[in-house]
Amino acid sequence: MTEAPVTPGALARPPSPAVAPDAEVALLPRLLGALFYRPPAVLEMRPLLDQLPHLPDLFPWRNVEAVRLECLRMPDWAAQAVQLEFETLFEAQGNRIAPPWGSVYLDRDNLLMGPSTARYRDFLSRNGLSFAARNREPEDQFGLMLLAFAWLLEAGRPQAARDLLEQHLMPWSGRYLERLRDNGVSPAYAWLAGVAGQWLEDLRATHDLHPATPRLFY
Repeated sequence: MTEAPVTPGALARPPSPAVAPDAEVALLPRLLGALFYRPPAVLEMRPLLDQLPHLPDLFPWRNVEAVRLECLRMPDWAAQAVQLEFETLFEAQGNRIAPPWGSVYLDRDNLLMGPSTARYRDFLSRNGLSFAARNREPEDQFGLMLLAFAWLLEAGRPQAARDLLEQHLMPWSGRYLERLRDNGVSPAYAWLAGVAGQWLEDLRATHDLHPATPRLFY
């Protein structure tokens, strides 16, 4: 299966009774996954960016008032500067600020497509997922992993979605989001890192998740 498209309809459609309430939980990772993976200036991103003011309604936050306050501080995603910041943080060769690929953190040599990527690719294959990623992007790119998580939820496969979080994403996502919050380049992506970190922490607490705790090398 190739990457499920992220569209306004995918965010707005009502959940099927067969997969609810997991389809409702998938709304936010679809939005966040797109923001962490696609350049904000791409035409298809405009309807998704319009969803950002509605963040409090897209997930059962533990502290929804804090999320509403974050929305008041939301940066201007339409600014040309944000597009340049995306290129620096997600497309630049040799990005040492906050690399968005799991293997950089999980593998001793900090390389792309390392052993942890191979393990994650095997997990995706066993669950019927493969990605037609842009520019041969490694599958363990943070945004792509959120999109895979959303797809598993929408497919009614909550245990596989849980495994993705506990075994493959959460072991390194905290370090990545911490570095992105402190990136010094982009207030927009620092803000987004804060939102994503709060969402993952809410998921961990409300679903009693127990992520693996490997040694991190970055």
